[in-house]
Amino acid sequence: MINEKTTCDINNMRSGLLSYGMRQCRRQHRKQFIDTSAAERTGTSDEIAEAGAFLLGEHAGFITGTDLLIDGGVIASIRTGQYKLH
Repeated sequence: MINEKTTCDINNMRSGLLSYGMRQCRRQHRKQFIDTSAAERTGTSDEIAEAGAFLLGEHAGFITGTDLLIDGGVIASIRTGQYKLH
């Protein structure tokens, strides 16, 4: 009988405003999102891919069960009242 522990890392990634997805957002809302985010810009698909690559890599071996929010600070601005949802 082999007594080996099997592990499974489960992580979640949530992206915020990406440059390719902003076309459907009204111009005024898009500007508000960007202006109130810490990054003051939209994200790119490459940035999301790099976060995913990190989570799959050897340096993330102790990270499991996390929800990685990649949104340039938009949710933080909503929570602090800097941006109001309509």
